[in-house]
Amino acid sequence: DKALKYPMKKMWDDEGKKVLYIKSMKFGENNTLIPKSIKERYEDIFHVDKLEDAKDGKEVLTNLLSAVDVKNFGATFAEPKAKVNVSITGAVQFGQGFNKYEGTTAEEQQILSPFRDAKDEEKKEEAKNSTLGTKITSNEAHYFYPFVINPMAYKEFVQLGVTDGYTEEDYQNFKRTALVSATSYATNAKEGCENEFALFVETESDMYLPNLTEYITFEKGDKLNTIDISEVASIINAVKDRVKSVEVYYNPYTTNLVSGIEDEKVFNIITLKEV
Repeated sequence: DKALKYPMKKMWDDEGKKVLYIKSMKFGENNTLIPKSIKERYEDIFHVDKLEDAKDGKEVLTNLLSAVDVKNFGATFAEPKAKVNVSITGAVQFGQGFNKYEGTTAEEQQILSPFRDAKDEEKKEEAKNSTLGTKITSNEAHYFYPFVINPMAYKEFVQLGVTDGYTEEDYQNFKRTALVSATSYATNAKEGCENEFALFVETESDMYLPNLTEYITFEKGDKLNTIDISEVASIINAVKDRVKSVEVYYNPYTTNLVSGIEDEKVFNIITLKEV
């Protein structure tokens, strides 16, 4: 789940939104480049001189819940100099993603340095190229992540007056980012990783569905792959009177979708237009 959350946080950070739990750097003693502490990151994004100068815990909690990553995924904020130490269970909870493609193979590459290793010289051995590490990638994989959103997760914090709760605006921002963040995050290791499928099921507040990824199958094809959610359709159709809406997003240029969910809305995940 960390691999999925990171590009979402990176996308929000690039958009200028307040993201607390993301790595940022500073120059330390002797201009050594080091990561910022959580205290320093807090002071940076909330534009305060010192965390310990906050007038009360309410101010700190209000700031924390205004950070977009905390509002979605929660946080554990344990800073000795703060006036509040708190664990916030996020409204959005991801489960572990599992690869549905049985033909996946791991590919291993040795990464070599273009420079000689100074340690070899210290040992009076012949200087030679050193191995920096090993890069392991997959030839192809198709991960499906279960998630649930509980808009009542911050009920207690609403009563404390530090947040308006998880709003429709928060949900739409999460959905917008979830649909494109993997595609947008193009590092050397992540290039080629793309969003290809998403399923959003909105139910009544007292309706609890099982982990729907367990009922999704993926099949590799010669031209188009197939994502089959017909078993998911059977579950949702059985409780359709308690389901408010169903949205399915997929890539029609690479994938056939087998569904059958009644009253579903199907979208092209690239254009975001209804199919």
